Amino acid sequence: MALPAEVPVIGPEQFLAWEAIQMEKHEYVAGEVFAMGGASRRHVTVSGNLFAALDEALTGTPCRAYMADMKIEVATKRSYFYPDVFVTCDADDHRAEQTMSHPVLVAEILSPSTAAYDRGDKFIAYRSLPTLKEYLLIDPDHQQVELFRKGGDGLWVLHDFTPGQALELASVEVAIPWARLFRNVD
Repeated sequence: MALPAEVPVIGPEQFLAWEAIQMEKHEYVAGEVFAMGGASRRHVTVSGNLFAALDEALTGTPCRAYMADMKIEVATKRSYFYPDVFVTCDADDHRAEQTMSHPVLVAEILSPSTAAYDRGDKFIAYRSLPTLKEYLLIDPDHQQVELFRKGGDGLWVLHDFTPGQALELASVEVAIPWARLFRNVD
């Protein structure tokens, strides 16, 4: 995670108003504002591949994929995040303009500077979302995929995927071929 931006501690409503007029994106965690950095070519390519595969597969369902510029609110943690890709099936989310609150799937594409945060504190925050069923972490540099799935007992279980294996997303009943996920990543 980046260092806090030069913004005093503010409330969620103030953050949303302030962030709407900024040129850069910022995440908000319990009153602190963090500037978002740029992404690598591999990061952007994998994000786009995942979004496109989900968007196509979800056609005709109540679920929709969103990416990069749409925020998720985690109200219990007083936080707003920009996941790389997420899916929500909630009608209220589909009408929202600034933030959504009911994802069933959240995907983060890892970078060396954010991997520990994405696996740690950010995952802790996301787990407080009652609708979240799967949390996907993709390392584009090493072509590794980790999927955390919430079981019926409420426990999160890690599902590793090996190269060549299709990515099975139970939350949205979609399988994405490995080659599709990492297309144009060298």
